[in-house]
Amino acid sequence: MGIPAWIWFVVAAVALVAGLGLLAADRAKEGSRNRERMRWAELRGWQFVEEDDRLPRQWSGGAIGYFGAQAAVNVVAGSTFTSDGRRPVFIFDIETEGQIPAVVIAVRCNRVHEVPLEMWLSSVPFQRQDMPEMLGPIGQRYAFADDSEGARKVITQELVDAADSLGGDVGVAWLENEWVLASVAPNAGPSRLERLLRDLGEIADIVDPFDEEYNNTPTPGRHWQAEAADDVEPKS
Repeated sequence: MGIPAWIWFVVAAVALVAGLGLLAADRAKEGSRNRERMRWAELRGWQFVEEDDRLPRQWSGGAIGYFGAQAAVNVVAGSTFTSDGRRPVFIFDIETEGQIPAVVIAVRCNRVHEVPLEMWLSSVPFQRQDMPEMLGPIGQRYAFADDSEGARKVITQELVDAADSLGGDVGVAWLENEWVLASVAPNAGPSRLERLLRDLGEIADIVDPFDEEYNNTPTPGRHWQAEAADDVEPKS
């Protein structure tokens, strides 16, 4: 005796309701993240845009390449103060196939890093297509770079200690173009992002000390960011 048709109808209906419920929950979660990020930007006197599909294109390494970022959403742009001075920053969620796998924090240096360098936690399945060469362990992370000799000049004990202090929720930190970047879990709130910004600022000071005149040449990814944003001091 076969299963009655009405049972299949009930099963399909339950599956549809469950799917709609999950979709509604995802949208509610995204809306909450959007509002939280916007309030944080307003508090700091920074800029906020809901989406920028061009921003991730200026990077190809680290979490950008690993997750195949298609767009940046809930984007915050401004500047932060480090011991060496003020540096422009971006904070944004990576969007891939409609999902948010990570938050990326980027701190701008004054010069382009000669050697792109990735520092992955050993617990992360970091392999991807076009992965740089693995140099070996550095502290709690593994270093990857295509220029091993140049990378070893950058990997000082001070940098290793700073990378170790980033935390176990930071899958990767990397140097690319004129930026220091890191990715953190997508549920990271403003207080966690604030701490990570400070930690990345310390790394920026290590790899790019302010011993040369500041280069204010416009860079890719700042097409919507007003120049005045660099002159905004954080509000207390």
